[in-house]
Amino acid sequence: MSVNKVILLGNVGKDPDVRYLDSGIAVASFPLATSERAYTLANGTHVPERTEWHNLVLWRGLAEIAEKYVHKGDKLYIEGKIKTRSYDDQNGVKRYITEIFVDQMEMLSPKNSSTNAPQVAAPQQSAAPQQSAAPQEPEDSLDDLPF
Repeated sequence: MSVNKVILLGNVGKDPDVRYLDSGIAVASFPLATSERAYTLANGTHVPERTEWHNLVLWRGLAEIAEKYVHKGDKLYIEGKIKTRSYDDQNGVKRYITEIFVDQMEMLSPKNSSTNAPQVAAPQQSAAPQQSAAPQEPEDSLDDLPF
């Protein structure tokens, strides 16, 4: 038995690059950064912060979601599989790339924290106080809660 499962929690390095195949299937790719904090050993040795960059690949519906909602700087939780492939560069040298094929993604950044999110102004309040349509319940009615 073998398992190929990756779990990452990190920050998006750049906006997703989304392409559509001739068949209409969406494919998104973008880097995700994970970092280990700096620390100092008991003997005084300082170990600096270390950042790893992961190449993510998303297909179909996940790619379309990433295209609409994922932006540089967003925090993501990712589950997927590691895949390594090779290609020949312009000089004919064989190169290898390791990618994470994403099976599951959770967006952890608050909706309005994205740097690319449009800023929406709050509506202006009128000078006169507004009346609530529903009557306010007295505070002691909270004592009837069963817990």
